[in-house]
Amino acid sequence: MKIIVIDGQGGKMGHAVIVQLKKSHPELEITAIGTNSIATSSMLKAGADAGATGENPVVVASRSADIIIGPIGIVIPNSLLGEITPVMAEAIGSSQAKKILIPVNKCNHYVVGCEELPLSVYIGQVVAQVEFLTGK
Repeated sequence: MKIIVIDGQGGKMGHAVIVQLKKSHPELEITAIGTNSIATSSMLKAGADAGATGENPVVVASRSADIIIGPIGIVIPNSLLGEITPVMAEAIGSSQAKKILIPVNKCNHYVVGCEELPLSVYIGQVVAQVEFLTGK
């Protein structure tokens, strides 16, 4: 199963997701894709098996991913302070992969019906959903 974690800015959210997934399921193969090198580096330090940076890696990895994980902004063009290009959002949104999107009410995006929960709670929900999708 090909799991991709996409994050931008400093990669804090992607880092936390990878740490928890690897803690619970070290056998999972996780690829980190950052919208910038700082985010990629942070996710690699968290234990990702491979990493890449930028628009083309997002496009290429989205084609063959089984699960894509990231903040909800990864499917909104020009979000993450402009780090998500329209091409990236299109590639992720068009991917046949299951998408696990973490609600983040920032950058003029507000997800109605989502509680303002600590990131650690959302990360726990991500891990539970990955376990469900992978049968682990």
